Amino acid sequence: MTVTPPPSRAATAVVRASTALGRLRRGRLLHPAGRSFVGETVIWGTPGPPTGVALLDDPGRYRTTVRLSKGTPTPGSWPDVLGLALRLHRDGGRPFDLLVSSSGAAPVLRNLPLPRRRFTGTYSTIMCYRAGRRRLWLAALADPESADLGRSLATVTAATRTDTPRLVLAVASAVGPWRLVGQVSFGAQLSAEKDAALAFDPARNLPAELRLAGPLAWLRDQTYRGSRRARGASAQSGGSTAATV
Repeated sequence: MTVTPPPSRAATAVVRASTALGRLRRGRLLHPAGRSFVGETVIWGTPGPPTGVALLDDPGRYRTTVRLSKGTPTPGSWPDVLGLALRLHRDGGRPFDLLVSSSGAAPVLRNLPLPRRRFTGTYSTIMCYRAGRRRLWLAALADPESADLGRSLATVTAATRTDTPRLVLAVASAVGPWRLVGQVSFGAQLSAEKDAALAFDPARNLPAELRLAGPLAWLRDQTYRGSRRARGASAQSGGSTAATV
């Protein structure tokens, strides 16, 4: 079951604390060091039983904004919890903001954020989604035929200058294997100004059939809200208007 949000007084307290911390950092509270890129997501459709989420089950192509980031952030190529944020721009509708963190691919490890050096690897949603009565985890997995993203934000940028790096999108149940549903590719880097303006809302920018669930979903929602408020950003700020890769 989806956790019932605590009283509004608690929500106000978390938002205020997150806003204060964001203003103290003078930028993003979460994953402040990152690079954003123009991208494209191709959904192949869900193999096997459908998830009940049309965006995953039906083939499609979406203009995408991609952001890779370091969580702490640690210097250079030191290990860190790495982040991947995708904004799938949907014509005439709310975008889909998918935020995933470096993790393991196995069922137990997909629930844990794990520090690592390399940007090529497994990223999962950590927390599950609900689609009707189903619990789903989403992930971006390494594409063995793609250019390597390296160990730093600088090498990520360099890879996009000479190639079109890709990651494979996947969905799984709590204990089931990953099922490949699509691919995201990214190319030209966005300016530092566009990266700074970009703001994600993983709790509200979702397909109609999907919702965040679990004990940390409410806290994540309020923390992101406070971080956006500190920067004067909205839930749909930023995003590339350039052509897809």
